[in-house]
Amino acid sequence: MDETIIATYCLCDDLLQAMHHRADPQCKMSDAEVMTTALTAALFFRGTLESARMMLKQHGYIPQMLSKSHFSRRLHRLKETFMLLFNLLGDMWRRLNYEAIYVIDSLPIAVCDNIRIKRNKLYPEEKFRGYLPSKKRYFYGLKVHLLVTKDGHPVEFFLTHGGFGDVDALKYYAFARL
Repeated sequence: MDETIIATYCLCDDLLQAMHHRADPQCKMSDAEVMTTALTAALFFRGTLESARMMLKQHGYIPQMLSKSHFSRRLHRLKETFMLLFNLLGDMWRRLNYEAIYVIDSLPIAVCDNIRIKRNKLYPEEKFRGYLPSKKRYFYGLKVHLLVTKDGHPVEFFLTHGGFGDVDALKYYAFARL
């Protein structure tokens, strides 16, 4: 775990330096540290940012950890940088996948339970209602469509509304790059 966290920080820092990214000099926490915290949460804490924040602070990886709300604001400012990082890593994993074996899957991101759909104001349209045949249940929200290598490395992803069919999503993948 130690090596992964350090390697993640080095990767993020090198990416930001290559982009000539300049953060505000008054910041207590660098953008590479913010990115490392988010990636550590994804890798080791099932996406729970609070657990990653506390662990990295307690173990001395990032002693000047931001508060929960300030961290969230800084993280949202880096969304374009995360997209660039994902695209670079996806391209690298695609090139390293010599056998060209890929897996396509989709997963729901439920915004609310069925009982609260009428009060939902985030996505007011009916097209956001989807069905999960494996659970025999409806959900309301978005779908993430993924293209991963056989080893589980993500190569490509995109979001659609919950009612979007998996077969319809096939025409949106960039198979020509593979």
